[in-house]
Amino acid sequence: MSDDDVVGDVSPQGGYAQPVRTPLPLPLDYEGFYLGHQEFFHAFAEIHLGSRRAAEEVVHQVFLEILAGWEQLLQEDDLEQQTLTVLHRHVTRRLEREGRTPAFVINGPIAQNLRAVRNELELRDGTSGLYEAIAELPPRQFNVIVLRHLLGYKTARIARFMGLDVRTVDYHGRKGRERLRVLLKLPASPGKNKKGGGK
Repeated sequence: MSDDDVVGDVSPQGGYAQPVRTPLPLPLDYEGFYLGHQEFFHAFAEIHLGSRRAAEEVVHQVFLEILAGWEQLLQEDDLEQQTLTVLHRHVTRRLEREGRTPAFVINGPIAQNLRAVRNELELRDGTSGLYEAIAELPPRQFNVIVLRHLLGYKTARIARFMGLDVRTVDYHGRKGRERLRVLLKLPASPGKNKKGGGK
């Protein structure tokens, strides 16, 4: 091993203390993925975990797992969906391990977002049971509802993060809203059926 391979901190007595290994270079395409997704991953984790620190810990583990399987992930057709699944799994496990309710039920600012979701989805009876209903949605509907209504992401951005067409995102958003109404036992919006079962 040469001196170029190791960098050390100088100890007060002179000489080197513990050697610090220079990190291995990351694949360029992985670096691009990280730079393009880390803000979104942190926001997604934080809205569930309730603190930036917890989000950073979880997202660090998420990116390590993604890096470990990077070459295989690149062979998949649905890279975005696969990585979102990794993120969702890590966040869910952290909540289960700590026996906690997701933060967007208990934190003040996020509770305000839930009220906004209630208004956007025309849910008239408050946020009671809303998280539980959101949690019961199928994964794609869940992600679209969280990204659109809790994080405020535009459809094109959601489509990019989920690796879906914008029309598919809109479809899952509509289906998610319909399912929430059913789960919360709310009536359909007025005028929904006036045109003989239109869109």
